[in-house]
Amino acid sequence: MKFEKAMRKKAKLRLALTGPSGSGKTYSALLVAKGIGGRIAVIDTEKGSASLYSDVAGFDVLELDPPFTPERFIEAISAAEQAGYDTLIIDSITHEWGGVGGCLELVDTIAKTKYRGNSWSAWSEINPRHRSFLDAILRSSMHIVATMRSKTETAQVEENGRKKVAKLGMKSEQRDGVEYEFTTVLDIGHETHHAIASKDRTKLFSNADPVILSEQTGKQLLNWLESGANPAEESLKVFTQAASEAGGIDELKPLFEEAWRTLRGTEYQAKAKEIYDIRKAELEQKSEAA
Repeated sequence: MKFEKAMRKKAKLRLALTGPSGSGKTYSALLVAKGIGGRIAVIDTEKGSASLYSDVAGFDVLELDPPFTPERFIEAISAAEQAGYDTLIIDSITHEWGGVGGCLELVDTIAKTKYRGNSWSAWSEINPRHRSFLDAILRSSMHIVATMRSKTETAQVEENGRKKVAKLGMKSEQRDGVEYEFTTVLDIGHETHHAIASKDRTKLFSNADPVILSEQTGKQLLNWLESGANPAEESLKVFTQAASEAGGIDELKPLFEEAWRTLRGTEYQAKAKEIYDIRKAELEQKSEAA
């Protein structure tokens, strides 16, 4: 185990857009994706509604039909990754939770058929499946924009001895706490289509006025994501410094082997080999001179 200096690294977008039906979630997601640039894919669970905005941005679509099991979403995410898309819009992840064949329906079905109506036992089967769905989003190599429907949450309260229904605000139609999985969560209003942040690690929206999402929003997010340190570049710097301080080939070789493994699949791997060869030649020459 080894502690390292904390630094913000380059990252992929994990953005959630919430709002009631008609608030403009799909349209906004496409504009943000267009601003990020690259190839865009859309998983459409809304019966082809994303294709209505085909003039907004060039994108490819996969129309996902029921059942909306976690595994079908995972399969669709994997297909987008393998096809080499840069940004994936999942419109919407509400269906994975509350849609036909989604988690809530699966729990009900499994409880009735396997556990005599005991939903607690059924959840022990569904929780890992839902977690795998969220992990597929978090571990993806693509930028991901997920939309979620929201509805007005109400509760019965007592005021001056009388009971009344009070509005508590908007609640996303997904599992409680799902917002913790995203870098930024923007809530879009139905009337004005302005977005405000309910969670924002980028600090681009948390202290800002309500904003209409646009291509520029995507560009701002991309700039923030790209402003972090490149892990591979940092690893090469560490190896370069360590190689220059190595006192012999026996010390240099394990340093190079570790760097080679760390940098596998990156453009910096060949550079590490070049640095190793140069330093190895220097050490051999020094040894011969001695």
